[in-house]
Amino acid sequence: MSSESNVKLTIALSNPDLDADEQERETRNLLREIKDLDVESAELVAVAQTPPGSKAFGAFVLGVLQTEVSVANFKKLLGFLGDRLGNKTIELEVEANGKKLKVKASSQEELMTAITAAQKFVAAS
Repeated sequence: MSSESNVKLTIALSNPDLDADEQERETRNLLREIKDLDVESAELVAVAQTPPGSKAFGAFVLGVLQTEVSVANFKKLLGFLGDRLGNKTIELEVEANGKKLKVKASSQEELMTAITAAQKFVAAS
């Protein structure tokens, strides 16, 4: 399957109330839940791929995971993220057909707006 038909999503969780261990646990729990969905791949982001300014924890970036999903299942993944992360501060980076969209959300309302923008972005790519 060509990766052009897939959408790459980078999800960065940001919770200043959690220490590094708690944030790591929360990220791994989310990763496990995403792997249960119909995704092509899902993994923690290795330090070698660290975005500038992010904190590393062990060999992985703290609170950041990447997933790749087919366009057909993209909406389902976004729906899951909306249900699961509506009250958290997150950054989403969506990559489709070589184009990228970055959105930030810190409330359910902002996340729904970000999800709508991501869906339109992927549909237009």
